[in-house]
Amino acid sequence: MKGMVQVYTGNGKGKTTAALGLALRASGAGLKVFIGQFVKGQEYSELKAIEKIPGLELEQFGRSCFIRKEPEEEDYQAARRGLEVAAKKLSSGNYDIVILDEAMIALKYQLFSFADLWQAISQRAEGVEVIITGREAPKELIDKADLVTEMKEIKHYFQQGVKARVGIEK
Repeated sequence: MKGMVQVYTGNGKGKTTAALGLALRASGAGLKVFIGQFVKGQEYSELKAIEKIPGLELEQFGRSCFIRKEPEEEDYQAARRGLEVAAKKLSSGNYDIVILDEAMIALKYQLFSFADLWQAISQRAEGVEVIITGREAPKELIDKADLVTEMKEIKHYFQQGVKARVGIEK
């Protein structure tokens, strides 16, 4: 089976959720999945669920807070370490799917370069499917990907002051 590169981007909710849904499907089919979450170090409900699902492995590469204005040195270090780990997972032959969650945000903040990201993807083991999520996918990634899905926000209750809810948004 040829491994494809999928991109889930856009300003709407659901990019990570879609990637995790694919991971759940893959686990049900007996596939092994690595999920690397960039710029995330917070506690999310999916972390608890993934621990209970065979064949899924998740590692976060971020601080316990979002980047507010300018990245700090710790953000750069975490993202670069994450890309190194992801490159090893991609090339190891031990995983059927590698999800690079919020890699586009890491690109936006220039925590690593597109060239470095694409090199890691290009050197993956044969058959490895790659899913990359995050807002503002760069044109060069859209051009190289096999599948690109844009999540478009039409309406969101956050605009009415609803905070992130456990089990729904976090």
